[in-house]
Amino acid sequence: MKFLDQVKIYVKAGDGGKGSASFRREKFIEFGGPNGGDGGKGGSIKLVCEKNLNTLIDFRYQQHFNAERGEDGKGQNKTGKSGSDLILKIPIGTQVLEEDNKTLIFDCTKEDQSFVVANGGKGGLGNTRFKSSTNRAPRKITKGALGEDFWIWLQLKTIADIGIIGLPNAGKSSLLAALTKAKPKIANYQFTTLNPNLGVTSYDNKELTLADIPGLIEGANEGVGLGYKFLKHIERCKNLLHLIDITETNLLKCYFQVRKELKKYSDKLINKKEIVVLNKTDLIDKEEILKITNELKKKIKTKIFIISTVKKEGLLDLKKILISNVYK
Repeated sequence: MKFLDQVKIYVKAGDGGKGSASFRREKFIEFGGPNGGDGGKGGSIKLVCEKNLNTLIDFRYQQHFNAERGEDGKGQNKTGKSGSDLILKIPIGTQVLEEDNKTLIFDCTKEDQSFVVANGGKGGLGNTRFKSSTNRAPRKITKGALGEDFWIWLQLKTIADIGIIGLPNAGKSSLLAALTKAKPKIANYQFTTLNPNLGVTSYDNKELTLADIPGLIEGANEGVGLGYKFLKHIERCKNLLHLIDITETNLLKCYFQVRKELKKYSDKLINKKEIVVLNKTDLIDKEEILKITNELKKKIKTKIFIISTVKKEGLLDLKKILISNVYK
């Protein structure tokens, strides 16, 4: 399934039906009074959060959504049928914004959460409503009110327990595949991951959702590379797993480069709980690994773990600590 995390759509709630100008026409009743019914209410447009969705791709080929119009009123004081509501399903983590793409209307954070984004118009009044002591046969009616209509933006921010961050080619997709049943595209070049990938792992009857966030490079917070577009997905992650390729010549530079981009984007990101994981330890000897980790511990205060996704080393211990961090 293709990933789409932002889309602009047009929503038009149904107009109300117009009232009826009707009079009683019965045998032996010469001057039947008004009996025109009211128009039905127009259908509204409702957004519902759906657990099993993780993309906005359904809105790619259809951007206009119209709810049903209310039926007109009828004689014998019959009110027109209300228009059916139109329900649009969106993934959990979707934010609904006004046309300016800045003003937040609704934030979908829980399953089955719902919100009426556009209200249907009220039905018009039939001529019965205008009967009075001085006007026994009114012909006046009102038209139904127009349903609300406007453009809105849907913007998806991935919700995950753990966000896997790091420079391109650090092995984030390989780690996600090793810890979960996810099958992201994996290759030995930068920017293999063009979209966030999600996977679920479990341990001790507890589940954990992980998100593989596309690699961050210098200037990511300003939109360089794939950065700014995907930094927003890290905002909703509870904890961060900072993955570093242990074969890099300057590990501290790699670490602080990513941290710098997080801080420039938002202080909230820099304050999230983080663990550092050194990957590709199968490519160097144990003495070198020990030397590297000891040097890093002098400069980095957070916990440091060493793994090899190729040889599946250290993955169980890593899974245990991730579970314990989330379920504290």
